[in-house]
Amino acid sequence: MHIRRSPEEIAANRARYEEHQKKGLEFAPKTLPGKSGKPAPSIEAGQIVHQEKLPGGWYWWTRVKANEVLRVALDEGFSTVSVVAWNVADPSERMNLPDTVKVQWTTGLGKGRVIFSDMGKVMFSIVEDSCGAHDVLMGGSTASSNAKKYAGQNGPALRNTRDNFVLIATKAGLDKRDVPAALALFAPVRVDADGKFEWKPNLVSNGDYVDLRAEMDMIVGFSNCPHPLDPNPVYAPSPVSITRIAAIEPAADDLCRTATAEAMRGFENNTSAAL
Repeated sequence: MHIRRSPEEIAANRARYEEHQKKGLEFAPKTLPGKSGKPAPSIEAGQIVHQEKLPGGWYWWTRVKANEVLRVALDEGFSTVSVVAWNVADPSERMNLPDTVKVQWTTGLGKGRVIFSDMGKVMFSIVEDSCGAHDVLMGGSTASSNAKKYAGQNGPALRNTRDNFVLIATKAGLDKRDVPAALALFAPVRVDADGKFEWKPNLVSNGDYVDLRAEMDMIVGFSNCPHPLDPNPVYAPSPVSITRIAAIEPAADDLCRTATAEAMRGFENNTSAAL
């Protein structure tokens, strides 16, 4: 049975949270670099491990090695690309967006930030990012949300993020219970003063890209389906390109590994787990 908290208890909890937040923010970076420039940096042909063109509505998954980079690029128009990931060595360890947000005291992921697992380790570093407009709060589409949004539109193209990730999990030897909350790239979601979600399309444009460096060997899944807040009444996600780039050892002063105390502790956990 739910026991409603008194106003005094709520106020006390809020005060404790704000004090904890204040202490955490004392160690937060004063500044992080702005958005990456466009066009995206060129990739030498010999560095390309694989390149995938992901059609609208479809999914793709791959295994990546530590220090490889996955570039996701909008080179044929707008689309939202959702991402999930599991540790190859132990798939019970997977991407954890709530911890990613709480540990770094921000929902604004961009260049210089990292993405944590549910074991306190770093899974991805965001080494380049031209838009900084990604959703860590709402999650992707479902069969139900598509049915409501695209009523009257039929056909196999109306795929959804949730079912795509269940298919990926199954093919990777997992099941739907293993699917974590997904990071939605190129999803310009913001929260207004009243706590309502808003869609800010001007934050994303053609040619935007994100470079995600793997910080462990992983299974990574992608789904190219419209975000639930995307106001387009027509189901029409554009194709996106995903390029797997060969591993290069990060420098000692690598931005993502040194920008925040939280990230440094995460990388210490990565190192300890490898011993």
